Amino acid sequence: MKYLSYNKAGLALVFGALIFLNACKDKTDDPVPELSANAKVNTWIQEVMDEVYLWLDDMRNPISLESEPEDYFESLLFRPTDRFSVIYPDYQELINSLSGVSKEAGYEITLARESSTNNNVIAFITYTKKGSPAETAGLKRGDLITHINGVRMTLDNYQEILGQRSEAHSISYLRYNESSSNYVAQTPVDLTTSVLSEDPNFLDSIYTIGNQKIGYVVYHFFAPGIEGQATRYDDEMDAVFAKFKAEGINHLILDFRYNGGGYQSSAINLASLIAPNVTNDDVFTKIKYNSYLMGFDQLKNVQIKFESKPQNLGPILSGNKVYIITSSRTASASELIINGLKPYMEVFMVGGLTYGKNVGSIAIEDEENPSNKYGLLPIVSQSFNKNDQSDYASGFQPNIQGNELSQPTLLPLGDTNEFLLKLTLEQITGTPSPDRIQMIERIDMGSSIEKQTRFGRLIDDQTNLKVKH
Repeated sequence: MKYLSYNKAGLALVFGALIFLNACKDKTDDPVPELSANAKVNTWIQEVMDEVYLWLDDMRNPISLESEPEDYFESLLFRPTDRFSVIYPDYQELINSLSGVSKEAGYEITLARESSTNNNVIAFITYTKKGSPAETAGLKRGDLITHINGVRMTLDNYQEILGQRSEAHSISYLRYNESSSNYVAQTPVDLTTSVLSEDPNFLDSIYTIGNQKIGYVVYHFFAPGIEGQATRYDDEMDAVFAKFKAEGINHLILDFRYNGGGYQSSAINLASLIAPNVTNDDVFTKIKYNSYLMGFDQLKNVQIKFESKPQNLGPILSGNKVYIITSSRTASASELIINGLKPYMEVFMVGGLTYGKNVGSIAIEDEENPSNKYGLLPIVSQSFNKNDQSDYASGFQPNIQGNELSQPTLLPLGDTNEFLLKLTLEQITGTPSPDRIQMIERIDMGSSIEKQTRFGRLIDDQTNLKVKH
C-alpha cells in the first residue's frame, strides 16, 4: 500500500525564521544555534503547511517555535472553517488506525440519554468486530451498556468513563427480550483488549422478494488492505460484486451508516463497481488545491477517473439507481461516493443527514528527521464531481429519513426487519409494512465511530504533492 510522505528538499517556501538565521550567519560569521527538538518539528510543520494547506491564504500566524508541536500546528489552522486538520504523535500508529488496526475490545457504541427525567447515559452496541474479545464474550448489536468498571454512566462522567474502554474493563449491560418487550439485566462481563485488524467488508447478502433480487453490502470504512496484503479489502469487495453479478441482482443497497471515510483509492474501486458503463476515461472526481499548488501545470486540472471493472453492476441495476443507507456518521469518502455517482445515476438515500465533508487530507511524515515521529493529516484539497459540484459541506439530505435509535432495540445488521434496511427494502419493493413500530424519542449523544482516527477522513493516496522546482 502506498502512503504519501513529505520531502522538504523540494520546498520553494522556506520558514522565515530560518531565512533570518541564515542572513545573520552571512553577516557575522557566528555559528547558528542548534534548534531544539520542538523547533525542528515545528519548522517542518510550517514548511509542510506553507506548501500543501488548502486554506493557505487564510493560514494563521504561528506561535513560538519552542511550543509543543500540537499547539504550534493548531495555531496555524483556519478555524472554524477547517474542522478536520489534525496532528498525531506517531505517524505509524496513524497509518495503522486508518487501515483499521487498533488495540481495543472490539465493539462500537452509540450513546443516548436514558430519559429526560434523569441524567443517566446509555450506550447501545452498534456492532462487534469479528474475532474480538467482545464477540468472544457474546456481546451483540443492540445490547445496552449502563456501567463501565462498575460506575454508572451519567451526563457528568460518561466521557471520562468511556475513556477506560481502551484498556481491560468490565461492563454491565441489558439485553432486549422480544417476548416481554423490555430489557433484561445480564451477567456483567470482563473484557480484555487486543490488536485487531478490522475488515471493513462487514456483511453482504442477497434477498429475493417477489421478483426483485437485492444485493446488500455493509461497509464500515474505506481501506484497500493491510500491511503485507495491500489490496486484500478491495479484492474482497470485487469478489462480492462478482457474486452479485453472477446471481443477477437488479437492486443494490450500500449500508454506509457507520462509514466515516478512509482512502480515496478504495472509494474509486467501489464507485467503479457501481456506475453504469464507466471506463477509465470517465471522471469520478476532480481535485482542487491551494493557490500555490494550483500554480503548477500538473496540479491545475487533476481529474481522477473510474476504473474499468468486469464486476461492474451498473447496467443490470433497475432504474439506473443505487440505494445508500446513511446517518450522521456517513462521512468523507462515503460522501465522495454519493457525489461522484450522482452525475451517472440516481442515488437514493435512506436514514440520516450525512456528516458533510467535501475536503481531503494526505498522511504526512518527516522522512528527513528520524527523531520526529509526528504524523500530519492537514486538509489539502476540495473534491468536485464530474459536473463541478461540491455543495455538500452541510451534508446530503436523505430521501427517506429514519433513525435507528427510534426503535426499541437494534436488530442485527442484515435482518430484513432491521429498521433502516426494512425502510430501504420497502422503497424497492413498493410494499410498506402495515405494522409500524411506535417511535421512541431518544437523543443521540454521539458514537465511538466519531472518536476513530479515520472518522471524517478522505485520505488522498492517489496524488503525489511532492512539487519539484
